[in-house]
Amino acid sequence: MKLEKERALPIIKASLKEDIGKGDITTSAIMDKLAPGRASIIVKEDCVACGLEIAEWAMAQVDYSVRFKPNCRDGNFVGKGKELAFLEGHASSILRAERTMLNFLAFLGGIATRTKQFVDKAKPYGVKIMDTRKTFPLLRYLEKYAVWTGGGSNHRMGLYDQVLIKDNHIQVARTGKVTSLKNLVETARKKSLKGAVIEIEVETVEEFNDALAGRADIIMLDNMTPQEVSSCVEIRRLSKIKPALEVSGGITLDTIEEYSKTKVDMISIGALTDSVRAIDLSLDIV
Repeated sequence: MKLEKERALPIIKASLKEDIGKGDITTSAIMDKLAPGRASIIVKEDCVACGLEIAEWAMAQVDYSVRFKPNCRDGNFVGKGKELAFLEGHASSILRAERTMLNFLAFLGGIATRTKQFVDKAKPYGVKIMDTRKTFPLLRYLEKYAVWTGGGSNHRMGLYDQVLIKDNHIQVARTGKVTSLKNLVETARKKSLKGAVIEIEVETVEEFNDALAGRADIIMLDNMTPQEVSSCVEIRRLSKIKPALEVSGGITLDTIEEYSKTKVDMISIGALTDSVRAIDLSLDIV
């Protein structure tokens, strides 16, 4: 996933406006705006770097003359105490951009680092780690970039780019004429654009068999036990219909390997983005 500057800039500009407002009154009160300065961004814990271009673009929005030199690339492992980036230019400009740069680096680095932890546990079994739509409003694009940076894969970006029939859709459909998951998948296929990916969520092995008959492209096994997931994998193995299988629902670092061993294709994890812990870092004037 290549980071597109035109998509990131509106988020960066809004973040700078939120922090700086009409101006940094502290820096303006005590510092010559042309005074030179140098600074290092230091990580205080092991992490996966993410958001370096975002930080550089933020700095350029404040003062394009400030030199921003990253010491690694997004996706690289960075050890505790290492310098993430070096800045040189007007000290007042560096201080105005400081918090916005650090917020992005800490937040996105936290997502990338957590994603890498899940990816490392699932990789031996050939299972993809996927993100979800459980993201912070207006930050989804950057959060999904961070997941990709950490070695994960991106699920649909929004409601517009993939059909995903979830439990509430099924509940509503059952109050109408559609009574089986097979029929629901077939109806979605007929009414969707040609080539659209059709995915449906199931919660039991019985529902899985129903959805399998509808020939969905992907079947999501939601909140199932590893044993139930294994049963669905075996049913698929014996069937002529071969949808991709996705596991979802409360998967943690403690349980990810047990689910990965079932030989599903992918595991989606909301916790990659909805409750991430930012990495600890700082900007130090040197």
